[in-house]
Amino acid sequence: MNSVSSRGSWRPAAVLLAGLMGASLLVASPAAAVHGAVPGDFNGDGYRDAVLPAPGANVSGKEAAGAVVVLYGSAAGLAAPRRRTITQNTAGVPGTAEAYDRFGASTATADLNRDGYADLVVSSPYEDTTNGTDAGAVTVLWGSRNGLTQGTDLPAPVIPNWPPLYYGLDVAAVSAGPGQKTEVLVGGWRGAYRFSGPFSRTGTFGSSSRPANDSWGESVALGDFDGDGAQDHVNVSGRQSGDSGGLIFVNPEDYPTSAGFPPHLGKGNGLISATGDINGDGYADLAVGDPDEPDVAGADGMTGGRVLVWYGSASGIASDAKPAQITQDTAGVPGASEKDDAFGGALAVADLNRDGLADLVIGSPFEDLAKPRAGQVTVVPGRRTGTLGTGSYSFSQDTTGVPGASETDDFFGTTVSAGDINKDGKPELFVGAASENNSTGAVWVFPGASSRPTATGSRLFTAASVGLTQGYGTLLGGNGLLWVI
Repeated sequence: MNSVSSRGSWRPAAVLLAGLMGASLLVASPAAAVHGAVPGDFNGDGYRDAVLPAPGANVSGKEAAGAVVVLYGSAAGLAAPRRRTITQNTAGVPGTAEAYDRFGASTATADLNRDGYADLVVSSPYEDTTNGTDAGAVTVLWGSRNGLTQGTDLPAPVIPNWPPLYYGLDVAAVSAGPGQKTEVLVGGWRGAYRFSGPFSRTGTFGSSSRPANDSWGESVALGDFDGDGAQDHVNVSGRQSGDSGGLIFVNPEDYPTSAGFPPHLGKGNGLISATGDINGDGYADLAVGDPDEPDVAGADGMTGGRVLVWYGSASGIASDAKPAQITQDTAGVPGASEKDDAFGGALAVADLNRDGLADLVIGSPFEDLAKPRAGQVTVVPGRRTGTLGTGSYSFSQDTTGVPGASETDDFFGTTVSAGDINKDGKPELFVGAASENNSTGAVWVFPGASSRPTATGSRLFTAASVGLTQGYGTLLGGNGLLWVI
């Protein structure tokens, strides 16, 4: 049960961005990070380890300095005692825990230095640096035989008269091969920053850049849409005045400054992005969550929210390509589209049923169930042909076998991710609810099963169960888009 609303408790960051990106772009609400890391084998024992961010955690008396809890995987799954809590006060981690840094606001997993250990990228988008107040910081925690014991900063490229702002609102990372095939993409209010390999534990990397045009990166993603072996870069802006969601840019760095504002996908918009091969044709596809209500009915957006899917091809994704659209009114999708459900408010792409096709995992954290805004998560299986929606299923706290019960403003489905943590080949599903237990937050783990994750045997990790005992605002599992939507 939640006695205090979480809205407005993020560090104040409401700034008019019309002057940064054109008069049509306005900030409607404070910024928030959107993605959480998938499990990774940080200690090389053969089992992937789960990442539970807690960007609201108090550290040494510093409010909302932020922390990341790593739960170590094993044949028996996850257990709260097998954990490590990492903050900016942890030995080997750069910086110092300070109030409202929000360390852990966004996280991503990849073996950046390709040494066989997964590494963890962690952002602190409200870090004050020599670049200014709320400039933001990004840290790489390096995997090793002993887990995540050392970190180095990933500094934003310095651009004259254009310092970073909220650098680290979102992060994405991919290790697809040596050198430039390994990349990190960092979102922020003054553009998305790209880093390419080779990376090293000492903090070096191959190169860094910011797109030539100001593609505001509030959500970022990496995916090979045209099958050329190189990652394509997705930046999603903040809201565009008059439309649901923000603009979606694919590879904005391909367009020179002299060409003006870079092209964006013209047939839709949204607030959060994810990639994966949904139709199994060998090309990554782009999914974008657009949880906003339409400003003008029938013109843009959908009541209750939607998810848009652009399919990759040998020529990539054209700027005028029409996406497939999924709502809760789509045939086969549980529930119904209702105003303010925020369907698409969280998003991940992963092959949960092991059929070689990536599935869509969609949060609707404002879904009304037995209680208002209790929240729900829907899985839409990938399909080689035909319309997406068939075979979809959902989970909530009211699902039989799920620990807890739906309460007002739990926001179950604030964050979603997936990964196999017990090495049985069946991916687990992770669901966060930022406002559970007075906004201390909680994460549910749904075990992988023969054909999909199941509620039977699902586990609940609360902030208190992993040693974070403050009474309010820990935000275990991450805050996702909660204070944006």
